[in-house]
Amino acid sequence: MTAPDTLMPDLASHIAGEKVAGGGEEIATINPANGTILARFAAADSATIDRAVAAAQAAQREWLAMPSAERGRILNRVANLLRARTDELARLEVLDTGKPIQEAPEADIGSAADCFEFFAGLTQIVHGEHMPLGEDAFAYTRREPLGVCAGIGAWNYPIQIASWKTAPALAAGNAMIFKPSELTPITALKLAEIVEEAGAPKGLLNVVLGAGATGAAMTAHPGVAKVSLTGSVPTGKRIMAAAAETLKHVTMELGGKSALIVFEDADIDDSVSAALLANFYTQGEICSNGTRVFVHESLREEFLARLTERTEKIRIGGPLDPDTQMGPLISEAHLQKVLSYVEKGVAEGAKLVTGGERLTTDAFKNGFFMRPAIFSETRDDMTIVCEEIFGPVMSVLSFTEEEDVVARANATPFGLAAGLMTQNLARAHRVAAALQAGTIWVNSYNLTPIAMPFGGTKQSGIGRENGLAALDFYTERKSVYVNLGKVEAPY
Repeated sequence: MTAPDTLMPDLASHIAGEKVAGGGEEIATINPANGTILARFAAADSATIDRAVAAAQAAQREWLAMPSAERGRILNRVANLLRARTDELARLEVLDTGKPIQEAPEADIGSAADCFEFFAGLTQIVHGEHMPLGEDAFAYTRREPLGVCAGIGAWNYPIQIASWKTAPALAAGNAMIFKPSELTPITALKLAEIVEEAGAPKGLLNVVLGAGATGAAMTAHPGVAKVSLTGSVPTGKRIMAAAAETLKHVTMELGGKSALIVFEDADIDDSVSAALLANFYTQGEICSNGTRVFVHESLREEFLARLTERTEKIRIGGPLDPDTQMGPLISEAHLQKVLSYVEKGVAEGAKLVTGGERLTTDAFKNGFFMRPAIFSETRDDMTIVCEEIFGPVMSVLSFTEEEDVVARANATPFGLAAGLMTQNLARAHRVAAALQAGTIWVNSYNLTPIAMPFGGTKQSGIGRENGLAALDFYTERKSVYVNLGKVEAPY
């Protein structure tokens, strides 16, 4: 590792508008493009979590005392501030994650702003139902906030994930304590500052820094009513088991091994574009990626030729260079993990068509760069086809029959997403219905507008983020029965 580059030397948890140093282990966040240290911080311990929960409880009471319209205006100001600071925030996100600067303004900061804007418009529609029960009674329901919610984020889309959890939580009347990944903590702290600048009570969004122990302390805290996690399946299982001790609400957005199916009538150039977006955007570090690309046998050779040509032209470089299309992976450890999958693919007999090697020359030598890999001649039982890699490694498989490819696409414990390319309208809807996944893209891939619910089935998760559906996971219904007549008893 090269000498430290202390971008933010005093990084600390953000609680009720103040920087609070945790009492846990010291952690460094690294610039993946050159291996330098961006900042150090002490992880939040249980005492820090106690302080964050107390601050969130006080802020939530103040938040609920505001008219819902005013709460909506505050969330809308958050969206405006995010857009006004796009360049600053995008640069920080790129330094922390390694993703290209040409992606971050729209996919990260823009998505965060869109999320706050969408939920700003929903603060006044969080309402219940009325049920007439004859002349002498009626009932109604109230949709009430859960209280203090905890969010645990992943490192691939730090500010986007923080916003996808915070905006609906606040719109529903809750407070949020958010823990970003220890690998990418910077922009979540900026989001907390922006939420307060927009007029929210201090403490409504607290950001605590740390790794697994900090997340465990949040999950175990009796003052936390809900945990929302974006992360791996093993982490999700641990968090869900811990949340069960106090019967907390949970939302789990976990991993995937999604399928992209290219039928014989598909536009081949569009299909190659979809496959590239489904595998190599953000260095392939996206949970919904369609890393199992099933191509009809009649198109396979031409598809592979065009795919390889375009993949080899991807510009890999420093993520702050506006011409860069692929940056470094998040860390040395993750890079080694992804490269080990490439080795497994070759060892198990798959054909490495292109890429798969680490880049170590000149500007790449201190960073975590690799060339995107394409495998062909793969089988459904190969490790690279079965396991989530979370890096730029694509497996191309062939098929001939619709029923067969749908069954193969579904033959996985995951169910986060899937995609299909076809010009046949009936087939598109038929296959979309048959695929076992929470999100299906038809003639596109990895587009996630805020109005559309997002989440998985099977081991890919529980619950939904975004859309009107998100409010269901940040509120609970209270039933009220009202008697208008006499009370009759048989005693």
